[in-house]
Order: sequence, then C-alpha cells, then structure tokens
Amino acid sequence: MYDRIKTIVESSRFQTFIIFLIVLNGITMGIETSREMMGSFGSAVHLLDTLIISVFTLEIAMRIYVHRGAFFRDPWSLFDFFVVAISLVPAGDIFSILRILRVLRLFRLITVVPQMRKIVAALIGVVPGMLSIAGLMTLIFYIFAIMATNLYGESFPQWFGTLSESFYTLFQVMTLESWSMGIVRPIMEQHPNAWVFFIPFIFIATFVMINLVVAVIVDAMALLKEDEEQHIIEEIKGADTTLQQEIRELKTEIGELRALLAGQRRQAD
Repeated sequence: MYDRIKTIVESSRFQTFIIFLIVLNGITMGIETSREMMGSFGSAVHLLDTLIISVFTLEIAMRIYVHRGAFFRDPWSLFDFFVVAISLVPAGDIFSILRILRVLRLFRLITVVPQMRKIVAALIGVVPGMLSIAGLMTLIFYIFAIMATNLYGESFPQWFGTLSESFYTLFQVMTLESWSMGIVRPIMEQHPNAWVFFIPFIFIATFVMINLVVAVIVDAMALLKEDEEQHIIEEIKGADTTLQQEIRELKTEIGELRALLAGQRRQAD
C-alpha cells in the first residue's frame, strides 16, 4: 500500500494532473469575480471548486503519509499545507479574510514546477543584498524628503506639506509617472531652479538604485544557471565514471572467459 501511494505521489503524471487542477482553479477564481458568469454558472463553478480542493486535500494527505516527518521539515510542503488548510476554512464573516486568501492556492504552481521553485529560491538567496539596497534607498528618500518639505512645503502643500506626502511625491517622481509636466514644471514656475533638486534625485533614485536592484536579480539568475551547469557536469562525470567501471568489469569478465575457453581447449587437446 505504501509503495503504491509513493509511486503515485512521485509520478510525473500525478504532478501534471495537479498542475492542471491549479490552472483550472485559477480560471474558476477569475470567473467568481464576474457577477454575470456566476449568475449563469455559479453552481457549476462552486461544485468544481469543491472537487478541486478535495483533490488537493487528498494529495496533501497522501504526501504526509509517504514523507511523514520529512513533510513538515520541507518549507515548500508546509506552504502547500498552509494554502490548502486556508481553503478548508468554513465561509463566514469571522473567517472572510482567510477565505479571500485561498487565492494563494495559485502559488502552488511554484511548488510543483521545479524551474519556478529554483527561481524563487535564487531570489530568496539575494534578500540580504536587496535589504541593503532598500535601506540605502530609504536613507536617500528620507534625506530628499526633508529637503523637499523645507523647500516646497509652503508653495505646494498638497505634494510636500508633510514628510509622508513628500515621500509619496518623490516615489511618484522616481517612477517617472507625470514627473515633469505634472510636478516639476509647475514647481519651476515658482522656483525656476527646482530642476537642480529633482534631476539629481531622479538620477540617483531611478537610474542608479533601480539598476542596482536589477543587477542583484540578474546576478542571482546567473548563479542559478551556474549551479545548474555544475549539476549537469557532475551528472555527466558520474555517468562517465560508472561507464568506465562497467567497461573495466566487462574487460575482466572477457579476460576470465578467454582464460576459461583456453583451459577447455587445452583439456580437449
């Protein structure tokens, strides 16, 4: 019984079936946001959703049965358990937020698709570098926000009246969304030299800091590719070693067979 369930859980067909159900579940969740579609197919959508979560629950139970304690030591398995458990929470006002979080089921694609899982693991590995960049960017924003509040707070209180408003306005400027015609040019009508403040900020916050974030992510992807290449090389070396060992054993057997045949010939003569 155990071996049979383990074979099912680890089979590629079963994994493909789970991926299909996750994608199908994502489609049904999208349909649930349409009142017109739910008015026509609401009962069928709810029935399909119930069947899908039943399969997910059965899958988790099978994996716990197969892996046992190792299941709860695997972060990806715990994530699967968490999102499926949320889906089992009964509907109601108290648990309405948890019911909304059932959309996290779609993230299970990451756990069942190995390549996605590797990418997420690589991104998690660069979190310390990302935090350092985020800390530096926060410091830059804080300095420029204080300066902007003092320089333009009285003239444009809707944008720079408080420190928090200055933060938000500078964030909009950093994204380059209507920064020139919407913010900087109106300010320059009263403060002609305002460009001296905003141009360096855009250069530092947008072109330098954002590119640093991109560089860290690209570096993580490069490390991921190097790890995969190294893994492939190790597999090739292992296969080559095994092949050489088998060739040596085959040569030994051939030598023994020749010696045996030679002995039989001498006895025959």
